[in-house]
Amino acid sequence: MSKIHPTAVIGDAVRLGADVEIGPYCVVDGEVSLDDGVKLLSHVVVAGRTSIGAGTTLFSFASVGHRPQDLKYAGEPSRVTIGRNCSVREFVTVHPGTQGGGMITSVGDDCLLMATSHVAHDCRLGNGVILSNGAQLAGHVSVDDHAILGGMVGAHQRVRVGRHAFVGGMSGLAKDVLPFTVAFGNPATMRGLNSVGLKRSGFTHDQLHLLRTVYQDLFAEKGTFDERFEAIERAHGGDELVAQVVSFIRGNSARSFTGPRLNGNEE
Repeated sequence: MSKIHPTAVIGDAVRLGADVEIGPYCVVDGEVSLDDGVKLLSHVVVAGRTSIGAGTTLFSFASVGHRPQDLKYAGEPSRVTIGRNCSVREFVTVHPGTQGGGMITSVGDDCLLMATSHVAHDCRLGNGVILSNGAQLAGHVSVDDHAILGGMVGAHQRVRVGRHAFVGGMSGLAKDVLPFTVAFGNPATMRGLNSVGLKRSGFTHDQLHLLRTVYQDLFAEKGTFDERFEAIERAHGGDELVAQVVSFIRGNSARSFTGPRLNGNEE
């Protein structure tokens, strides 16, 4: 049975699953769907065309689904989706998509959006993503599965962050972050393989060794980047993890990607 505090305001079009809990002074209005077991603790606002997956909790003063901060937005019927078992902490904001970005902002399953983080219009977050306190995503940013952004990270429009990447706190992202790597700084540069995070996620020693070798070869001094990239694809393209790196590099992007610092500069 759902529990709705008497001070909460629930619109007529809102759809509630089983065992939903809506706390004091929450406002839920619009074409909103809250699946089974969703919890809104207090003073939460959910608006627009928004769906929130089972088991997700929104903490006090989170705001999801209100009009995006894009001057080109003209009231088109865009959406927000948040997956299952996510934790959306205090003062988080998530805005819907726009006509220019596919009409949807999506957050996957098992994500943690820490306090005051922001997910702008047309962003795509995979599963298991963590945005630390104050991390800010501009429009059209994509963050792949199990990537972590540290506190106060700022991501420029249309930046991509690869799966299992880690971005250090207070970094400025103007370029894509390659899968399985660590990036840090303003502007951010690659600082190596995300060894600690990969070990914690169960990657084996052999997998880490292969990924480290691939990135060392990719940014070696001999030959051009394209020549090195093609050699890696020929030698290791059949490996699942390397194939993900290759796919990311070949992917459609408005940005280049972060490379290592060389003699104080980045490649």
